[in-house]
Amino acid sequence: MTLTEGYLTTTDGIRVFFQKAGTGPDAVIVPNAAYMFDDFKHLAEHRTVIFYDLRNRGRSDAITDASKLKGGVHNDVADLEAVRAYFDLARVSLLAHSYVGFVVALYAMRYPEHVNRVVQIGPSQPLPGKQYPPHLQGADAVSAEANAKMMELQKEGPAGDPEEFGKKMWALMKPLYVANPEDAHKITWSVDHLPNESLIRLMTYFTQYLSPSIQTTNLTPQDFAKAGMPVLTIHGARDRHAPYGGGRDWASFLPDARLVTVEGGAHLPWIESPEKVFGSIDVFLDGRWPETAERLQP
Repeated sequence: MTLTEGYLTTTDGIRVFFQKAGTGPDAVIVPNAAYMFDDFKHLAEHRTVIFYDLRNRGRSDAITDASKLKGGVHNDVADLEAVRAYFDLARVSLLAHSYVGFVVALYAMRYPEHVNRVVQIGPSQPLPGKQYPPHLQGADAVSAEANAKMMELQKEGPAGDPEEFGKKMWALMKPLYVANPEDAHKITWSVDHLPNESLIRLMTYFTQYLSPSIQTTNLTPQDFAKAGMPVLTIHGARDRHAPYGGGRDWASFLPDARLVTVEGGAHLPWIESPEKVFGSIDVFLDGRWPETAERLQP
């Protein structure tokens, strides 16, 4: 697999780190490289896959100018377009996880002429603030206990040692990403050496800029209709971070979308069901719907 790395510059002068893997004829862009590269680099076996770190994330530039952060996820949409343009790709497929699944959906609505296909894995819900019944969200005893401990830890604060605080907080958060907390060791992210990914800095960025920008994005039926390309949403039914009901909403609101449900999966469903998740993605990016993909009624 051919791999090149480097930086590109966004329209407002931010350096964004990228990794370009493979040389295949079909191009796929995957944001959040620091977290996604290792688990999804196999997609480059017969494709060109461009991973990149989001603005103010990973190995991209750390930003202190608030004016270049206040746009939140809308900055991320603009940066995704800058990545596509930098590599001079007329049309691409997109693959994203968690809140970045919201970002690629916005991109598909804004730039449909440049998008072949979209894969969302555990995306943030399309209607921020919508409340789902218990069977459509992953709240359980594990999340209740962890959230209580995190609240206590936050009350204590960093106590002069932000790094130690981050380690304690991450130890509480990590098991929530998988259905069975004993599987937390299967999460192989290695971002401790990246200043942008220090937990305090990341939490501050998310609460001050990213989350508010999502909460104030009010999508309409007309917006959803703009993303007419095939969209595959993969969602764990036991996702504690992004409600499973949100995945069902994406699959019912978008014109040509289908849902693959991982019944025993949480926020990283490829941990619980790698064959189903990776197999579905391969089939979909090759131009077909996975057998388990379900079409939902609005």
